[in-house]
Amino acid sequence: MTTPLSELVALRRQLKAEGRSVALTNGCFDLLHAGHVALLEAARAQGDRLIVALNSDASVRRNKGADRPLLPQQERAEALAALEAVDHVVLYDEDTPAQLIAALLPDVLVKGADWAEGAIVGRQLVEAAGGRVVRVPLVPGRSSSGLLERARRP
Repeated sequence: MTTPLSELVALRRQLKAEGRSVALTNGCFDLLHAGHVALLEAARAQGDRLIVALNSDASVRRNKGADRPLLPQQERAEALAALEAVDHVVLYDEDTPAQLIAALLPDVLVKGADWAEGAIVGRQLVEAAGGRVVRVPLVPGRSSSGLLERARRP
């Protein structure tokens, strides 16, 4: 369900030579919900192909805490890959996708509007290469953290 980075780098070169664009978004995508789906559909509309960079289990734990992720990386990858909007899923183990973004240099880097533009990892790399960053409005009331809070209430 995941595509190795080396294959995606080769695909990126091919698509660029054909004049086609690549959009990339990243995240944990733990507890896939309607907000995620809306983000992914908006991201897909930004390019000819959409690559989703998915935090590995170890990366999620470092970023979100020992009780996350709720779903293991392979299940999260399978769920993402099954969505029509998603063309490829690639795992990364680092705390941020900076190395992956540097390797792929997508035409469009997409994040949710909850991210301040200056805080978006890879923004400077993408823009320096002639790409752009798009911040997508969030779906109100839809977040994995919010779902977890509701589930933990007595």
